[in-house]
Formats: sequence, structure tokens, C-alpha cells
Amino acid sequence: MQISKEEILHIADLADLNIKDEEIDKYILNLQDILNFANIVNNAPVDGMTETIGANDGYNVFRKDEVVDFEDKEALLQNAPEKERGMFKIPKVIG
Repeated sequence: MQISKEEILHIADLADLNIKDEEIDKYILNLQDILNFANIVNNAPVDGMTETIGANDGYNVFRKDEVVDFEDKEALLQNAPEKERGMFKIPKVIG
């Protein structure tokens, strides 16, 4: 699959990127390399292979939440941009 200058400009427009004319050839080559590699991966022989997620038997390890009192709350809050009633004050994020 060959990438054209128009396709690069269209992709740049969709991504709201400002690409200089002298950079277009570099982007064409880079995108072409990416698409060629994707084509190799898509055409890799997978007949007879079973589904796998990873090479090891790793799994998520969760720990139980524990409440711990922090004795020096002033030291904890000393770098807070704003604080109120001994807590971090943050901007409202819900309407």
C-alpha cells in the first residue's frame, strides 16, 4: 500500500496537525514503514496456534486496603496550593 501526499495531509488535518511541506516526505516514509510492518504482522502464519494473552502466568495481585492515620497532617498539606478544614481544596469538577 502506497501513501500519497494527499493522504498525509488529510490525516494531518484530522489530527489538527500543522505539517510543513518539507516534512511531508518524511511522514510518508514513516507511515509507509508502519503500514508495511502491520502488513507483515497481519500475514503472520497463525494456523494451529492457540489463543494466548501473555508468555507467563502473571495475574493481578491485589492487596487489602488499610486505613492508616498520618500523624503530621500539616507537613502533608504544606505544599498544597489550597487547603480548607485540614484537607486539600480542589476545583469543582462536577456540574
